Amino acid sequence: MDQGYKIRNKDGIYYITFAVVEWVDASTRKEYVEIVIESLKYCQNEKGLILYAWCLMSNHLHLIIAAREGYNLSDILRDFKKFTSGKIIKAIEENKQESRRNWMLWIFKSAGKRNKKNKNYQFWRQNNQPKELVTNHFMQEKLEYIHNNPVQNGIVSKPEDYNYSSAQNYCGELGLIEVEFIE
Repeated sequence: MDQGYKIRNKDGIYYITFAVVEWVDASTRKEYVEIVIESLKYCQNEKGLILYAWCLMSNHLHLIIAAREGYNLSDILRDFKKFTSGKIIKAIEENKQESRRNWMLWIFKSAGKRNKKNKNYQFWRQNNQPKELVTNHFMQEKLEYIHNNPVQNGIVSKPEDYNYSSAQNYCGELGLIEVEFIE
């Protein structure tokens, strides 16, 4: 992660976005989406991640998150990004049906070469710019933004119709990932 990536208040709740390098639409395949979803669940269960809201779009991931007491949010995010990067790159390499395989791997390899912190590939961009949600108004604004992202992009008519989001949870339905509700 770059030096500008700072989570200053270890007890804070943060809005953060991970974007795929060059905004590659990598999350258009279910198997890649499942890697992200399973990794978020793992971080919740094993690494102390508190997930309040999420939305996975084709080329970026929005989160509202915090860390449980005794855990470090920066460490959780670093591990999440490192693990999902490696797992998705491997899935792309092994997916013989992936029509964009060579193109995507070329982009990820090119990005990795430009970043001295990477050995081979870079999947996620590094400029995450976490924003601490210090007021209820700001928190509500980001929650609505996250859930309305698929609507704004013309994917669905209502936020709760999008499967890869916590909007379903906030509408009283069972979403793909359990979340803790923002109070």
